Order: sequence, then structure tokens, then C-alpha cells
Amino acid sequence: MLCGAGAGAAVVEPAEDGCGILAWTLHGEGSLARELWAEAPTSTVMGRLTHDMLDAGRQFPRMNGRQVFKHATTRFPEVIREVLEKAGCSLDEVALIVPHQANQRIADAVGERLGVAPEKVFQNIQRYGNTTAASIPIALTEARDAGLVKPGDLVVLAAFGAGFAWGACALRW
Repeated sequence: MLCGAGAGAAVVEPAEDGCGILAWTLHGEGSLARELWAEAPTSTVMGRLTHDMLDAGRQFPRMNGRQVFKHATTRFPEVIREVLEKAGCSLDEVALIVPHQANQRIADAVGERLGVAPEKVFQNIQRYGNTTAASIPIALTEARDAGLVKPGDLVVLAAFGAGFAWGACALRW
């Protein structure tokens, strides 16, 4: 697992012209949480980061790559279809999908499973690595700056991550 450093945020405000968040969905499978997690410090481990935790290596992320790939490539397409249905939109209307930038193979597989052209699935992981929670705002900013997202476009943001949580958001730019 290669992680880069990053920070990002998106400010969303109400719009009267039909733009903004159309729908969102969020899921989790806690029974698989240990397939992608960092043991400590967390809400399940009392205290802050301690020397004992560091000495034991409990702060390092752990991942079962096969399980993560299998579930991510299944859950991403499911959640994208789900959020589009909630928004009353179709996949054909989507201008761009901006997935969490965890793994290029996952993003490629998601595009293939959805039957969308590679240029409709924005990726920048080859430049930054996995910037974890910052990856979607960073990628969305890059896509906008590159002219790939224009006013009125339907954009889908989707993520799969630690603790086996996944979700998506459909928005009108």
C-alpha cells in the first residue's frame, strides 16, 4: 500500500438552479473491518498513541489486498448505480466519475464493470499515490481545472475505504 500526503476539502452550498448534491448513499461492513484498518489509535483502543503501541507496530495500516480488491470492484459499481437511481439519473448522463484514488487497477475495473469509457473515470493516483481521504477533493479539483467538469455536468464521487465502508454522491456541477 502506497500512501501519499494530501489534504483536500469541498465546499458545497445550496443552489437554486438545480445544481449541487442530488443524492448520496453510504454503507459499511463492520465484520470485514480488519481486512483494511489500523489497529491503534482508534475509538476501540483506550488512550492516545503510546510507546507500547508504536513498539508493537499497532499504528501501521494493515490490508488484505485480495479482499479489498474483490470488495472494492464489486461495491464501487453497486454504489454508483444506487446513487444514480436515487438521483433519478442514468449512467449515460454522467460526465465524470471521480473515485477514491486507492488503486489504479480498482478504478480501471470499476470503469470496465460499469461499461464506461476510461476517460470518464478520472484518475491521478499515478502522480500522488493514495492520498486517502484527500484523494477525491484533489482529483475533483484537478478534473475541474482540466476542463473535464463543466457547469451542469452530472458528476459521481465514490469511495471505498478503511473499516470496509463505501459510499457515493451524485451532484450537478
